[in-house]
Amino acid sequence: MNYGQIIYTDVANGIGCRTSLFVSGCTHHCKGCFNEMTWDFNYGEAFTKEIEDNIIESLKPDYINGLTILGGEPMEVVNQKVLAPFIQRIKKELPKKSIWIYSGYVWEELMDTANKRCHSEDTMTILESIDVLVDGEFVEAKRDLMLRFRGSSNQRVIDVPKTLKSGEIVLSKYNDRDESRKG
Repeated sequence: MNYGQIIYTDVANGIGCRTSLFVSGCTHHCKGCFNEMTWDFNYGEAFTKEIEDNIIESLKPDYINGLTILGGEPMEVVNQKVLAPFIQRIKKELPKKSIWIYSGYVWEELMDTANKRCHSEDTMTILESIDVLVDGEFVEAKRDLMLRFRGSSNQRVIDVPKTLKSGEIVLSKYNDRDESRKG
């Protein structure tokens, strides 16, 4: 897996101050994508053990709330293969840090075991280890600057542990509109 960028003090992609990993590779190709260069699976640099260690170190300070993984598309099957053990390592070494994933795939697609485009042997390992999934492709016609942590109104901010426990999608408290942005 390659990655395009790492932001070590990101406040835009999840609650609090976070480390954000932008993975490479995406087959969605959403019109108006803010990160089009990461569609190419070969874009950027190789995700190595050294990079993994650097990210783990960056998560250790108390002021860092957690890790956000976006892209590109983290839930492309080829990316899941690398991300699953990395996410498990974070949960083991830093269990109090939250993990958010942004995916163009919707929850229902990820849970569909017949959907080989995005469901693999690693999908449940990842979902069972993360806190929030922002799902759905960016839809330019539904772009809404008043939304928190998402770009278009079709996207959902899902509380993954509650969703897995209940068997029904439970939206995160962060799924609301950001009224503070009003002029």
